[in-house]
Amino acid sequence: MSNLQKSIMKSRLPPIPSVPKVSRMDGSSRRMFQKDYTPKEWHEYFKERQMVSVEDNTFCVYKSAEPVEKGPLIVLLHGGGFSALTWALFSTEITSMIHCQCLAVDLRGHGETETTDDWDLSATTLATDVAKVISTMYPEGNPPIILVGHSMGGAIAAHLVHLNLVSNLIGLTVIDVVEGTAMEALASMQSFLRSRPSYFKSIPQAIEWSVRSGQIRNLESAKVSMPGQILNSETNKLATNELPLPESSEPQPATRTFTNPLTIAEDPESEVQETPEPVFKQPQPDLLNAKKYIWRIDLSKSEKFWTGWFEGLSQKFLDLPVAKLLLLASIDGLDRTLTVGQMQGKFQMQVLARCGHAVHEDRPGEVAEVIASYMIRNEFAQACGDFVRHMPAC
Repeated sequence: MSNLQKSIMKSRLPPIPSVPKVSRMDGSSRRMFQKDYTPKEWHEYFKERQMVSVEDNTFCVYKSAEPVEKGPLIVLLHGGGFSALTWALFSTEITSMIHCQCLAVDLRGHGETETTDDWDLSATTLATDVAKVISTMYPEGNPPIILVGHSMGGAIAAHLVHLNLVSNLIGLTVIDVVEGTAMEALASMQSFLRSRPSYFKSIPQAIEWSVRSGQIRNLESAKVSMPGQILNSETNKLATNELPLPESSEPQPATRTFTNPLTIAEDPESEVQETPEPVFKQPQPDLLNAKKYIWRIDLSKSEKFWTGWFEGLSQKFLDLPVAKLLLLASIDGLDRTLTVGQMQGKFQMQVLARCGHAVHEDRPGEVAEVIASYMIRNEFAQACGDFVRHMPAC
């Protein structure tokens, strides 16, 4: 090809676009791409917070909007170290699906509840506490009640039914706890608790840690539930009492990761690709402000009660004379007793993948759908709106 031909061909080609010079982002630009770890307040999810006096103790409970006359009362019991705020998103979801009212309780030693002995965490004491709170709130007789408990709360719910402490109880749901898995995990529980940071520099930092560590995989849920798990070491008040935060509050760089020993391993999902989060680093002591946040309850001191929570749970669950639902993060966690019982049709079961131990926080909509379907199937409640069952429990 001659030089003239080359010149003509070159003139016919579209111009090569210029590549803009890439400049480093300044601080304001970087903040645009940072996740927002600002905490949320309880009243965005619940209608009412009530302090219930029982003898010399005061229990904090949260209630959803719909009057209980329109459907059953769902009493929600959280796991060890959590608080009633762990149910915030779930409560909003399920009350949009069926006619019911949710009542989430801060158990003894947790959240805003104050007792004369926060360290009496035996299964019988915790179950008795819940029964007294319900009878105090409904002195003229209980409405139809469904108990829903996560982890330790699930064990306490089963214990409560076993002791026949609550009248007009029609159903029970236990979330991600079975005797075999729980008892095996107790040996490594102290190691797990030591792996958690002992303090946080700010509330947003605690929220950031809970998400990056995998304790809670749903950022919105972490924003409302994590403040219920920590308190200000200076004021000794729960972090929820400091909300809303000033607008200038920003998340701090954050901690080491850990694996919850009570988490039932989930099946790998090859099609799900997630960008790994940077590791959260524990702040150095010399960088701490005077105000710092510690755990509301030191679970390591409750070790003497752990066996009592879970021992005999599987058989106890099977023997309970109410309609039962078991919701798990993985089928691998089912022990022999429950496997046989499930094959005999003694309870309904649903497995939700791609979630951690806090199933109801990670996938609140799906958990609400499963429980709503279970309640409709057993004629405990009626659907509201256009709710259609998509995930019937097996």
